[in-house]
Amino acid sequence: MVEVVKKDKETSESLIRRFSRRMQESKVLMKARKTQFNVKPKSKKQLKDDALYRKKVKKEADKLKKMGIFDDEKFKEVKKRIL
Repeated sequence: MVEVVKKDKETSESLIRRFSRRMQESKVLMKARKTQFNVKPKSKKQLKDDALYRKKVKKEADKLKKMGIFDDEKFKEVKKRIL
């Protein structure tokens, strides 16, 4: 943690400038930015479950299209029912 104490007769701009310099030197921001969008990879089981879900939804959508009743509301109902 970077800590900066205001000196006597120091302006707030110079305090902010000194704080910014210390932050850059400590490389805290670089570490935070590196891990900001880090996403854990999915497990094999989760990948399989997702694939099965997509397969079931596609099958039901094709079924609705063949019946001629495919629309957004029906499709949402199907997705909810499969979950």
